[in-house]
Amino acid sequence: MKRCDWAANASSLDIQYHDEQWGVPVHDDTLLFEMLVLEGAQAGLSWSTILKKRDGYREAFANFDAATVAQYSDAQIEALLQNPDIVRNRLKVTAAVTNARCFLDVQEEFGSFDAYIWSFVDGHPVNNAWKTMADIPAQTPASEAMSKALKKRGFRFVGPTICYAFMQATGMVNDHIVSCFRYPEIVALHQEN
Repeated sequence: MKRCDWAANASSLDIQYHDEQWGVPVHDDTLLFEMLVLEGAQAGLSWSTILKKRDGYREAFANFDAATVAQYSDAQIEALLQNPDIVRNRLKVTAAVTNARCFLDVQEEFGSFDAYIWSFVDGHPVNNAWKTMADIPAQTPASEAMSKALKKRGFRFVGPTICYAFMQATGMVNDHIVSCFRYPEIVALHQEN
């Protein structure tokens, strides 16, 4: 079975993520918040590292309930910085709390984060048709626009590359290479969304 190169000889956790989640359209606000936090945490690290810590993040960040995370105190943040089950980087941890607050503001303004974030692809997933992993860009005009808009709203760790990884992870774009067995499956899912 042909997979995208990054998952071809990867760990079972990476393969499972590739086969079951990457590129699948996400419209659930809790999962969108989770991916926003995890993609920010991944900056400068491998995605494998984040996948290994995903359960730790779920526990540390109240199963990604943004309303709860938005209320984290300085003491709770300090406790998180001692938690070996997450990336113990002060900027990333405080960004997760800040982003939770901004996330709630977006929900209040637009009715859901989903309605807002999917507007960057006009509400419809983009099916790319890359032949090799080298063809896939690190960022796009859409991820640049998303980054600029999120930063203006106070979000942190949302540069255009992080935003593009978020778009890939949440199925806003299909960046499985065309020879990957998941490519046509994701195209079919996109047609349903």
